[in-house]
Amino acid sequence: MTIELKTDTLVVGSGIAGLFYALKASEIGDVIIITKKESSDSNTNWAQGGIAAVLDEEDSFQSHIDDTLNAGVGLCNKEAVEVMVKEGPDHIRALMEIGTHFTTKKGRLDLGREGGHSHNRIVHSADLTGQEVERVLLRKVAENPNIQLLEHHFAMELITEHHLKQKTNDITCYGAYALDYQARTVKKILSKSTMLASGGLGQVYPHTTNPSIATGDGIAMAYRAGAYIHNMEFVQFHPTTLYHPHAKSFLISEAVRGFGGILKLRDGSEFMHKYDKRQSLAPRDIVARAIDNEIKKSGDECVFLDVTHLDSKSLKEHFPNIYATCLSYGIDITKQMIPVVPAAHYSCGGVATDLIGRTSINRLYACGEVASVGVHGANRLASNSLLEALVFSDRAIEDFKSRINNIQNDVRFPDWDDSGTENAEEWILVSHNRKEVQQVMSDYVGIVRSDLRLERAKRRVDFLKEETEAFYKRTKITPQVLELRNLIKVASLIIEGAQKRRESRGLHYTTDFPERDDKHFSCNTVLRSF
Repeated sequence: MTIELKTDTLVVGSGIAGLFYALKASEIGDVIIITKKESSDSNTNWAQGGIAAVLDEEDSFQSHIDDTLNAGVGLCNKEAVEVMVKEGPDHIRALMEIGTHFTTKKGRLDLGREGGHSHNRIVHSADLTGQEVERVLLRKVAENPNIQLLEHHFAMELITEHHLKQKTNDITCYGAYALDYQARTVKKILSKSTMLASGGLGQVYPHTTNPSIATGDGIAMAYRAGAYIHNMEFVQFHPTTLYHPHAKSFLISEAVRGFGGILKLRDGSEFMHKYDKRQSLAPRDIVARAIDNEIKKSGDECVFLDVTHLDSKSLKEHFPNIYATCLSYGIDITKQMIPVVPAAHYSCGGVATDLIGRTSINRLYACGEVASVGVHGANRLASNSLLEALVFSDRAIEDFKSRINNIQNDVRFPDWDDSGTENAEEWILVSHNRKEVQQVMSDYVGIVRSDLRLERAKRRVDFLKEETEAFYKRTKITPQVLELRNLIKVASLIIEGAQKRRESRGLHYTTDFPERDDKHFSCNTVLRSF
């Protein structure tokens, strides 16, 4: 059964990018937000560290721009970086005006510092910044009569001319088909504009700081619809997640190192000075590779982050959630070193957009981690992601405002067709294939890569894709099947991007081409389905 809905704006995702966009869009029309689990389940909600912005008189826009460009290793879009840095502070103030509580000290914002930043500029709410921002935005959405938020709705495919059997290179998005998996119905949501704000893809790896929803759905859908995808090889591994069998890669924020934490080996010796003059405050790609190398050399399962030399009262005040969580696993961080390992954290690539959030598909915008506007380049600077989401979602809605009166929403599209499918009993295939694609990516497409590893990964993922597509075509749709299909797609895009980049740069390091090659690869890796 297919139910048709119409709206001015469809937003896919309920993180900071989607909610901020929806609130602005509600000023000019009605909005539907769909999110595949609860509204608060997003990468934003899990973001501990904070939001980077120039809010101190001793800091400067140029310094933040330079830090971002340096982290991006020659692949950032400089204009996009300048836009984000210069427009960002106003959006921080806007969040405060609607009730966001950031940590203060002596009546002023308590600005922290993280790896890669040359000044204290991280606005935070203790160590649960994302959760605080999400709380305020969700409250504003709930109060807004023009916004309808549909939980437990899984966006399956973007609606384009291809659903009318029309072949065209000038593609337009008219909305999306969504599975309401509680009511077991499909909704055909037709819209004047669609904002992809579906978050990242961390679940393509077995160890990730991302929530379970981060399965790359938006990137996979956009690719299948014909959008351009950029720089999928650049997956950031957060260097410090709690190493404990029950911790599920709990993130130990970069701000802990910014506060004075020091990376050490089991015997208490420091090692980061061997890799970078900034030592424990080096950018994430350098720190993650250093930890990976030290673990392989020593045979240990982890390294350690030592904060025992810092004031225990200040530690508990700044990082109450980290302190409490570690203590629940029997680790008192004021007295014991924290065991840490790298885990997949953030995708710097994604759906290619311009500086106002427009993708290569008409009426389709993208913002946040699903998008690639060029801010992050080959490596994201810490705490720039929430800032990017605010700035470019605001720019996207300003563009849509200027166009809404010229957009019609009267094209008729067919209902979702699942004829010939049946409820299968082979669900073990879904679980097995998900675990296998995650293990393949961990083994062969992790922090350090090689031509041989990538070729092995491609063969395995191609087989899983073929097997899963056959299962998808004959089976009634479920969220588990949709997620698996999308995970396999983004895994193949990461592999393809990595194979195309015949150099090492930022987050992509290959032993076959260990040097940076500015002559041939100072450009985006571009992928498209047709």
